[in-house]
Amino acid sequence: MRVGVALLFTSFLLVCSGCAQNGAGAEKMEYEETKKMVVDILKTDDGKKAIQDIITDDKTKAELIMDSDAIKKSIEDMVTSDKGKEFWKKTFNDPEFASAYAKALEDEHKKVLKDLTADPQYRGMLMEIMKEPDMGKEMNKLLKTKEMRSVYKELIIETMESPLVQAKMQEKLDKAATKAAEKEKK
Repeated sequence: MRVGVALLFTSFLLVCSGCAQNGAGAEKMEYEETKKMVVDILKTDDGKKAIQDIITDDKTKAELIMDSDAIKKSIEDMVTSDKGKEFWKKTFNDPEFASAYAKALEDEHKKVLKDLTADPQYRGMLMEIMKEPDMGKEMNKLLKTKEMRSVYKELIIETMESPLVQAKMQEKLDKAATKAAEKEKK
């Protein structure tokens, strides 16, 4: 790794020193020519290897990591700016992205909801909202929809097929039949 870094550094110094030697009497090498030469050096196998060695070095990685405050500020600026808001609107209109995003945060959302339902203050606030007349009307509308009736029907059928419920119903029917028979005798 050190050999590659040394080779890269030496190549760069040679380019720079060549520029400096011609400086007094001859024209200086232009920026574009120097840039092209450095890029050509970096495109060689040795140049690529040197860059890979530098990038994979743990110490270099640690130095390249950005300051977390800078990252937070960048994200905050992107989310709150008009361009950012427009970007997120378009992005969330993509069903694949929205689905992947929802799946990624599903566990966190469940945890937040569980925590909220255990919070007495949140539950009280929710109950107050449910008591509002407008909310009651909306709930009634929702409960009377065709979809909800279908759900009720399925629940009732499922409940009636339960052996426990059937046993209870049989018990009630037997009691009712016994009472009816007693009334007839009198």
